[in-house]
This record gives sequence, C-alpha cells and structure tokens, in this order.
Amino acid sequence: QVQLVESGGGLVQAGGSLRLSCAVSGRTLANYAMGWFRQAPGKEREFVAAIGRSALSTAYADSVKGRFTISRDDAKNTVFLQMNSLKPEDTAIFYCAARAVAYYSNDYYSRPDDYGYWGQGTQVTVSS
Repeated sequence: QVQLVESGGGLVQAGGSLRLSCAVSGRTLANYAMGWFRQAPGKEREFVAAIGRSALSTAYADSVKGRFTISRDDAKNTVFLQMNSLKPEDTAIFYCAARAVAYYSNDYYSRPDDYGYWGQGTQVTVSS
C-alpha cells in the first residue's frame, strides 16, 4: 500500500513562491507515475501537473505552464511542485496522487480517475 503525505503549503502574497513536497512511503517511488491536482472551494478537483517514471516526461495545465515545475527524486521517494509567480486564483488545496505503472512506461496521466492513491492535501493560499 502506498501512502502519500504532502507538505509545504501556506500563505503567500501574489507573485511569491512555494515548493510543495509529496513524500511517498510503503512502495518505491520509481514504480509510479505521479500527479498534482488542486481543488478550490466550490470547484471540482483539477489537474495541475504530472510526471512519468522518467523525470523528462512531464505535463502541465495551461493555467500553470511556465510558472510551476514538477520534479521527482526517486532516491528520496519524494515528488516536488515548485510554484512561482503565484496568483490569487491558485488558492486551493493541493493533492498529490500516484499510479503504479510498468517498468517500461514513461506515460503521465492528467485525470483524477487515472490515479489510485491520494494524499490528504495541503492548503495553498495566495493573497492579493
């Protein structure tokens, strides 16, 4: 069983930066494709960024492209989301998700239903 724990959220002014971390335990991160999603009050959970087994295989929502960067450190069993130039509309609970994939897969996934494991979320609040 995979456990995911997010950290690094908080309150930041518009234009600022935050770095979210997702610590993976119970299994080796190298066997998983990972994703970040977010959910604002009254809205559905939406895709933010994804990364395949290869760190070169990444995808981003248009709303965060050029501002956010997803990365992974398999040796530390941790996935990161570097968020720069934050905007008030980025305010949401951010969730980390994991999907077991074959050893030869470099696919990434952008739908919540693609993932079988989720963290509890970390709050990001951006003030104007």
